[in-house]
Amino acid sequence: MRLTIARKLALAITAIVIISIGTLAWVTSQNLKSGFIAYLSDLERQDLVRLSTLLAEDYRQNGNFDRFQANRRPMRDLLDQIRSKPRPENEDAPPPPPRRRPREGEAEDQNDQRPPPPPRGQDRPPRDAPPEQRPPIDPMGFGQRLSLIDKDGHALIGPGDAPGGSIVPIMMGNQRVGMLRLAPLRQISNASAMDFVSVQIRHTLWLALTLILISLIFSLWLARHLLRPLKSLHQVTAKISKGQLDARAERISQDELGDLARDINSMAQNLERNEAQRSKMLADISHELRTPLTVIQGEIEALMDGVRHITPAALESLHAEVRHLNKLVDDLRQLTLADAGDLHYQFQAMDLRPMLADLLQRFGLRIEQADLRLESQLGDMPAWINADGGRLTQVLSNLLENSIRYTDSGGVILCTLIRNGALLELRLEDSAPGVPDASHALLFDRLYRADSARNRASGGSGLGLAICKVIVEAHGGRISASASQLGGVKILMQLPFIKTPN
Repeated sequence: MRLTIARKLALAITAIVIISIGTLAWVTSQNLKSGFIAYLSDLERQDLVRLSTLLAEDYRQNGNFDRFQANRRPMRDLLDQIRSKPRPENEDAPPPPPRRRPREGEAEDQNDQRPPPPPRGQDRPPRDAPPEQRPPIDPMGFGQRLSLIDKDGHALIGPGDAPGGSIVPIMMGNQRVGMLRLAPLRQISNASAMDFVSVQIRHTLWLALTLILISLIFSLWLARHLLRPLKSLHQVTAKISKGQLDARAERISQDELGDLARDINSMAQNLERNEAQRSKMLADISHELRTPLTVIQGEIEALMDGVRHITPAALESLHAEVRHLNKLVDDLRQLTLADAGDLHYQFQAMDLRPMLADLLQRFGLRIEQADLRLESQLGDMPAWINADGGRLTQVLSNLLENSIRYTDSGGVILCTLIRNGALLELRLEDSAPGVPDASHALLFDRLYRADSARNRASGGSGLGLAICKVIVEAHGGRISASASQLGGVKILMQLPFIKTPN
């Protein structure tokens, strides 16, 4: 049988409940036994107090307890007398004061008249009396655990040094004439008491089993209820694994499983978008590779058929196509390395301002040849950043190449470097032509071209800005495009500023 999450959860809840209820039932049964024994011990102590009162009266009449040492029958008679009479409501009431004997010539107080004590054995029914008139037997071994000790500390009945238990003094007035000691009750030996405790324990166990059964049913229902959203998630993930990227999970609950369904839907949406971009990119790359290869193949076939002669112009045309093809392959390789995390960087603290000034000076001749004007506002303060100089030069060169390539003659290129809080902002703007506003956010997509003004004939592969975005983000910065007030495109690059190194 497959152990599913629902079954595991149900078993875990049931195991916890069984352990908890089982422990509670065991503790309850043990407490019931100990509590019942404590209750019986309390009753025995009450009997012990009553017995001490009877022994005090016996001592008043006889002057000692010697007769209890020679014969155990008197003690049994007293015990039978205690068992045959109901306990008074106030068990802790002090014993009545001893009766004072009248002196010679003194009349006995009429108010102090008491009936004489019954003859010994008169309070016990005869042995042939009916069972309902016989005194109860000693079910708890009260007499066997009883010790009678005289005022000198000699044990007349039972051991004198039994540890624990109850000790009650035998008082006659303010004088202690003896002591009763009752050994503790260790276990229940009475059949009726045992039956009572057994019934209570049995009821406790039945209640525990009923609660365990209810908890098992509830845990199964709870496990199915909590894991019901997993079925929907399982179906959706199975569809996604089969390529059905349009599958979406229903968000049934607002808990962690609901958050998981939301994340799975987001993942499926991203996978669907990435798959669409991948398919489009493969189609665009195929088109980009096929165009130069077709030109090269046509040129070579024309040379082989003698349609065209091998001239420097023909070779230059072939060389240009090969260079374009090589650049496209190199850009694809860099993007592949960036996606795989294998595009290595060597970061170090550097001042962006002199590096940018040197780069603008190197591009100055090309800008003049394109009949463009270069304006720069780099400021005088150092602009320290933590960057890879080579990779950053690649980004800036690509941006300048795009401005030179796609700006109409007679236009202007403006480069501005300022500090904005914890960021350095480099703005590179050019004049017309621009691109539609909806295309600004798409300029950094791979193989994207806004219009025919930025086509392959201008020399671009459509991957340069995508590579720039990857490199800038690797430096912890951001790059974006927007409309320029000069009529063209404004590229904004933001990099974290660092303090001047020591």
